[in-house]
Amino acid sequence: MHIRKSLPGDIKAITEIYREARRFMRSTGNLTQWTGSYPGEESAYKDMLLGRGYVCEDDYAVIAAFCFYEGVDPSYARIHGGCWAGDSRYGVIHSVAVLKPGERTGGFCVDYCLDNCRELRADTHRSNLPMRRLLTKKGFVYRGMIYLPDGGERMAYSRKGSLAQTCGLM
Repeated sequence: MHIRKSLPGDIKAITEIYREARRFMRSTGNLTQWTGSYPGEESAYKDMLLGRGYVCEDDYAVIAAFCFYEGVDPSYARIHGGCWAGDSRYGVIHSVAVLKPGERTGGFCVDYCLDNCRELRADTHRSNLPMRRLLTKKGFVYRGMIYLPDGGERMAYSRKGSLAQTCGLM
């Protein structure tokens, strides 16, 4: 497996992966996250244009997609019932979706992000038990609740990344 930035030719595959992820969410009891067509073609294309869309390939087939960038996420400005570990520069991972759950592809994507930032932040819906388990397994710590612009509540997590060690942050 390898990770690369998404390209225009990947949008159809990414859209299908998101569709499959929504089905998987519903089958695991997550009935309210990623409703309608979000994320989908429009968000995949926007992430690609902004240089923050990524895909994971295996044998030249796209098997996962996610959004990753270093910078400020406005939704993380206020955290309720907890606090962030630090205010240093951080990376953000969003919209992690895999074609075939249970094959460690999601963990591979998270590891890529951890290897490329000082601190990685993520959030997920309370009902997204598979993502919550993945974050915990990867050493993320629950930090509190954040609220999206539409009022949606999300559980927020963070973990120091590999670059933190070389900068004396751990």
